Amino acid sequence: MFSVKSRTISAALLTSAAFMGLSGTANAGVVIKSSGPSASAYPVGKKLPDSSTVTLREGDTITIMADGGTRVIRGPGTHRVAARGSSKRSTFAALTRQRSKARVRTGATRAPSMSRPNIWMVDVSRSGTMCVPDFGSVQIWRPGFDQGATYVLANSSSAAHVHVSFEPKQMVADWDNARMPLADGASYQITGPGGGDPATVTFAEMGEMPQSPEALAELLLEKGCSGQLDLLADTMM
Repeated sequence: MFSVKSRTISAALLTSAAFMGLSGTANAGVVIKSSGPSASAYPVGKKLPDSSTVTLREGDTITIMADGGTRVIRGPGTHRVAARGSSKRSTFAALTRQRSKARVRTGATRAPSMSRPNIWMVDVSRSGTMCVPDFGSVQIWRPGFDQGATYVLANSSSAAHVHVSFEPKQMVADWDNARMPLADGASYQITGPGGGDPATVTFAEMGEMPQSPEALAELLLEKGCSGQLDLLADTMM
């Protein structure tokens, strides 16, 4: 017959084992790009445990967000989903930081880059769906910075429009939400100084901000925010 002490130890061991089993399956990667003969086996959006493997054939390429970073896997062969490397926590925090207009000075960047420094900034040169956690603090970003420029923001469903001017060396400006209010599912056109075809941006309300790259990738996929997903994948590489 077991003593009370033995039963207590056994219960503790079982609880510990169950916790370890749960923690081992808690982390799961997500496929964000897939091509080749095995694409149907690993479709975009498929979840894969970090500890699992994928078996690919010649011509296969899949991109997985796993273990806090992006990994591109090419066949043929059997490959681990997650590969330990340097921590990307600070990179993810900087990319997804929700910036308040009251705290962020709109102006020139110290080191101009051809990619957005923050995933919530609207790229004036790219059409598509834009996921936004806070409609009241949206900023727009332009890829050029040498010359001053003025962009026209217009509501696709009305005649309302506003002008946003960038000074030379300035890459970030505020979206004037007072004069051009944003709404979930609404589309807006952004026309550059050279005219031509405008970029059309449709905004999607995110809800609660995901706390991991994998969870954010899933949400961006669900909402159709492909431009932001590409930026997340490239930055977390």
